[in-house]
Amino acid sequence: MARNKYPEITENRILDAATKLFWEKGYEQTTIQDIVDALGDLSKGAIYHHFKSKDDIVNAVCDHITAEINPFDKIKNAPGWNGFQKIRQLFLLSLSNKKQREMFHLFPSLLKNPRFLTQTVEECISMAPMLQEIIEEGNADGSLSIAYPQQAAETILLLVNVWINPIVFSVSREEFTLKLRYLADFLDNLGLHIIDEEVWAAAIDFRDSIIPQ
Repeated sequence: MARNKYPEITENRILDAATKLFWEKGYEQTTIQDIVDALGDLSKGAIYHHFKSKDDIVNAVCDHITAEINPFDKIKNAPGWNGFQKIRQLFLLSLSNKKQREMFHLFPSLLKNPRFLTQTVEECISMAPMLQEIIEEGNADGSLSIAYPQQAAETILLLVNVWINPIVFSVSREEFTLKLRYLADFLDNLGLHIIDEEVWAAAIDFRDSIIPQ
C-alpha cells in the first residue's frame, strides 16, 4: 500500500469531520464509524493509524482549540503595554473567546472525566512560565511588585482556569459571584487590581453563556 506522503492533511480531515459530528450529534453519540462514513474515503484502519481511539481524537480536537484560544501569543509583543496592562488584557481575551465556549458545548461530558481535569491542571502549569515572564516584565517596568513570580503565575492560572472556571465547576450565579469577589481580593493583595467593572462584566457574561439561567 502506498505510504501517505501528507499525514497531517489526513489527520486534519479526520479532526474536522469529528468536530462537526461532535457538534451535531454530541461526543458520546459519535462513533468511529460515523467519522468513517462522514469522510467517505477512509477506513477504520486508516483512522486508527493516526489515532488510537476516539479519546485520542477528542484530545487532539481539544488541543487544536486550546492552541487557537491561547491569548499569550496576542499580547506577548503588544507595543506600549506594561506588564500590568498585558495581564489585564489576558483576562479580557480569555473571557471573550468564543472558541473556549465552543469547546464546552462540544464536550460537556468531559467535565466529569478525571482525565480532562488532570489535563487542565497540567496545561495551567505548562503555561505558567509565559505568565511568569509577563509578571517579571511588570516588576521590571514598575507596574507590578510581586515577590514570587513563578508561584504567583501558577496560582493565578489554577484559580482562573480550574477553581473559578464554570467549564470545570458548574455553580450558581450567586456562588460564582462570591468566587469572583474572592479572586478579586486575592489579586488585589498581589497588587493586581485588574478585576474592574469591565473584567467583572465579562466574567459574569462568560459564566452565563456556559450555564444559562
